[in-house]
Amino acid sequence: MKYEQIPNNLFKKNRNKFMAAMLPKSIAVFNSNDIYPIGADSVLPFEQHRDIFYLTGADQEETMLLLFPEAMDANHREILFVRETNAHIAVWEGEKLTKERATDISGIETVYWLKEFDSVFFDLMTEAETIYFNTNEHYRQAVETQTREDRFILDCKQKYPAHRVAKSNPILQKLRGVKEPEEISLLQKACDITEVGFRRVLEFLKPGAWEFEIEAELLHQFVRNRSKGFAYPPIIASGNNANVLHYLENNQRCKDGDLILIDAAAEYANFSSDLTRTIPVNGKFTERQKSVYEAVLRVKKEATKMLVPGTIWAEYHKECGKLMTSELLGLGLLDKADVQNENKDWPAYKKYFMHGTSHHIGLNTHDYGELKTPMEPNMVFTVEPGIYIPDEKMGVRLEDDVVIQETGDPFNLMRNIPIEVEEIEELMNAS
Repeated sequence: MKYEQIPNNLFKKNRNKFMAAMLPKSIAVFNSNDIYPIGADSVLPFEQHRDIFYLTGADQEETMLLLFPEAMDANHREILFVRETNAHIAVWEGEKLTKERATDISGIETVYWLKEFDSVFFDLMTEAETIYFNTNEHYRQAVETQTREDRFILDCKQKYPAHRVAKSNPILQKLRGVKEPEEISLLQKACDITEVGFRRVLEFLKPGAWEFEIEAELLHQFVRNRSKGFAYPPIIASGNNANVLHYLENNQRCKDGDLILIDAAAEYANFSSDLTRTIPVNGKFTERQKSVYEAVLRVKKEATKMLVPGTIWAEYHKECGKLMTSELLGLGLLDKADVQNENKDWPAYKKYFMHGTSHHIGLNTHDYGELKTPMEPNMVFTVEPGIYIPDEKMGVRLEDDVVIQETGDPFNLMRNIPIEVEEIEELMNAS
């Protein structure tokens, strides 16, 4: 891995929090992700399942975690199973985790080879009454592929039909939504790497540049700063492309006079940052572009102030809609009749701002975290309002990542990344 090793105290804390929430006489099992094939002998780069990483720091395929707080043998209360390595694997695939290295990374003293799982699991299931399955219940999930977790659940239900079943996901939603200080530091690192990339783009961008050249500049800066790359597929959308919310082609020339919306950010140690900036291709906003940009920026600043302990996510988004409605009226994109006659299920502002303002961020870009309970300190959210005007071939979105504080305004992890009109223009015209 490119990132520096994370002290295993973080993973010990995470496991202790999870085990404290488990039912009596229960076992929880977590699986790594599969390596997914492309065709022939080609595969996608491995991405670790974020739940097992959250609990162990183990960033390797064919890994399993078993938690059994009440195991009769104290050595079996936390067990990490890893793929057995050998000289052949070392030559063809590189270094894999030894048992000693797995303990160093995770803080788990009992490490077995994966081939021992079935026998160890059978023995422990004779002591247990409940098995926790790790299903994906994220509100945006739309997975069609059968995962390693799915196969384990099907096999376990067949082999152990008399055990009660519980869900890991509600526990993880609560725990992962509130970050430990170490996790916030890792998110800050991801944001700092993103800053380096964005500042490079401000120097590089000129009329005639290709969107994919900007993507390449970002990737270069990310990787050379210990990121494995983009935290999510990058959106580099010039001109009217910015009105496609998930534009991914990145294959057009950037034209003089256009804006370019860049929604691209780095990961670090599997932690995601999430940045959006909208900048003028030629380094100078027109008056109309500036008016729209500053309207979005005002909404962003006011929305950020509302991210405090006790805020309810759904109510927060309603208030953000009111802020945006006011700005759209000021820009002449809506009039009073539009607002008075609006459909309450799809308010008038949604014509120009059709997505949400914030989501949890952490080990996933759209991270786990409770959305129906009051916000808590150390939750980390994006703030990303936008205004999209296809008739003017213009789309503006601005986004930062912020940490909810015990008191006061949220702490902006992207506070050093240029966002004000004057600073952007100054940096783009410095040479």
